[in-house]
Amino acid sequence: MTIEDGVRAIEGGIATDFTARMDYAGYLSLDTLLSAQHPISDHHDEPLFIIAHQTTELWLKLALHELRAVRAHLDGDDVRRARKGLSRVKHVFRTLTDQWSVLATLTPSEYSEFRGVLGNASGFQSHQYRAVEFVLGNKNERMLKVFASRPDVHGMLAELLDSPTVYDAFLSFLARRGHPIPQHVLDRDVRTAWVEDASLLPVFTAVYEDTTTHWAEYAMCEDLVDLEDAVQLWRFRHLRTVQRTIGFTTGTGGSSGVDFLKRALDLTFFPELYTVRTHIGA
Repeated sequence: MTIEDGVRAIEGGIATDFTARMDYAGYLSLDTLLSAQHPISDHHDEPLFIIAHQTTELWLKLALHELRAVRAHLDGDDVRRARKGLSRVKHVFRTLTDQWSVLATLTPSEYSEFRGVLGNASGFQSHQYRAVEFVLGNKNERMLKVFASRPDVHGMLAELLDSPTVYDAFLSFLARRGHPIPQHVLDRDVRTAWVEDASLLPVFTAVYEDTTTHWAEYAMCEDLVDLEDAVQLWRFRHLRTVQRTIGFTTGTGGSSGVDFLKRALDLTFFPELYTVRTHIGA
């Protein structure tokens, strides 16, 4: 590297002619990506609102991609790759949690000046968030009607509704490893939301009280707890951002807003992995 007249020279090996070669913008489809923001108002802060939610959807797309793979890896007894996928999704949600701090710079006065243009558009209608909830175990068939006008989305969610969750795959993995998972758990209706089952507590207690023998199972349990914690922190940060921006106003989609988000904090994907902590060493 040389500097001439205070300007760093371009290294000789760096490509500069992209007439017939793919470049960075082409690979990432930046022309499409960067032209996908269409503010309805002329308010300075509306692009912030749009970009924050669009980037959230991109991260949710990756989370769903990884969670589908985690489920497949567990079905194939590949713990190493399943754990790697869970770790990646955990960090996705940590990034999403940090991202709320950018949107929180939008003050109530600023948001109120363009909130009306949103109509009934709401994050409640995010099909990718709903898909992540489904694959993690919070299933609700009634949610499908929200997407009735979009057959492709409706079909994708219906497929996930009919499919085992990540937790179902993990419990089946434990059964194949010789753990006494009750048959009614393995045969459960996967279309229903997961409800805590006390019959699993002896299984998890045995795993946690002998981590040397059951290291792979123990590590997976802790990975799942890490993921749930990350999702819950994201939910909580969402709630606090909404509360500081619109208070207790009704949401644009018609929900009760903050109260609706508070109730979401009571939802849990892997309840036995928290309850078991009361039983360890008892």
